[in-house]
Amino acid sequence: MDFNQQIIDTFRTNGGVVEQPPFGDGLVLVHVPKKDGGVRVTPLAAVQHDGAWHVVGSGGGSPRHPAWVYGLRRAEQVDLEVPGDPVRTVRVWVDELEERERAEMWPRFIEMSSGFAEYEKTSEGRVFPIFRLVP
Repeated sequence: MDFNQQIIDTFRTNGGVVEQPPFGDGLVLVHVPKKDGGVRVTPLAAVQHDGAWHVVGSGGGSPRHPAWVYGLRRAEQVDLEVPGDPVRTVRVWVDELEERERAEMWPRFIEMSSGFAEYEKTSEGRVFPIFRLVP
């Protein structure tokens, strides 16, 4: 079983709590549409702000965007699984933040995990897109 599937299974079994690796309270599962018409379920760290969830395409500091970024860019709406007892699914609108809003949101991700700041060092200057997911 791959790493992401283990996280997804743990998330769904434990009401959205995943302790290894530690995600705190900020993990969601995003149902990202694929080009072939399928759906990829992706576990992502999220920041809640102003009634929306925000996710960042950091790709672990890769110089390339993760594949799911392109799926969110094509989508108007996606399903989002959020923590709770039970985990619930919410339909959300997808909006990629523009430069000013992204600059305001980025420090919140660094505050959540210093790993995001480390990712900037290996991304070869790539700007990580941030998406707002609004119910």
